[in-house]
Amino acid sequence: MRLSNRSKILEAAIRVIDRDGVTAVTFDSVAAEAEVTRGGMMYHFKTRDALIQAINQHLADSWEANLLGNAGKPAEEATTDERYAAYVRTSANLATRPELLFCLEGAKHPALTVPWSRLIDSWAAPAPDDIDDPQALARFIARLAADGLWIYESLSNRPLPVAVRQRVTQQLNAVFDAAPAGSAEGDAPAQAGKGRRTPR
Repeated sequence: MRLSNRSKILEAAIRVIDRDGVTAVTFDSVAAEAEVTRGGMMYHFKTRDALIQAINQHLADSWEANLLGNAGKPAEEATTDERYAAYVRTSANLATRPELLFCLEGAKHPALTVPWSRLIDSWAAPAPDDIDDPQALARFIARLAADGLWIYESLSNRPLPVAVRQRVTQQLNAVFDAAPAGSAEGDAPAQAGKGRRTPR
């Protein structure tokens, strides 16, 4: 399927970020990467800030699509452990360096955290209210480990072998497979927007 010019520009911008960082995103650098004119860029994005916001939303939308694919259903139809397991699989296997850089950029520009906060609130295991609850603590540790795997890959010059990544992800998901079936917590529906947290 042929990408629209707007999608082509956003994908090119993501490649620029992956290679050179967020600060390297300019109309000229992205136009060259996308093989479009500067005027073609400005038809879709009037300012650099509009381009940055669009890249951020594009990345968040891609994450949401992967979360839905991993869960096999929307967050509001999934159990607690189905949502958390989908988050672990997505973070451990599909997260990218540009997403990490945008999360860091959110510390300087809080508006960039908005789409990510919604996803985190719906899908990721929160810090446990009761540190003596072993199941809640195990869920949170699995989330931290999946995020850690993503950060390791983003910062390392030595990507993990596929077999190692798969085995680590299996170990993390075992936390959710071992959760008691039919528990009130395990079957709780998602409550998007409840308890805002900083993304990742």
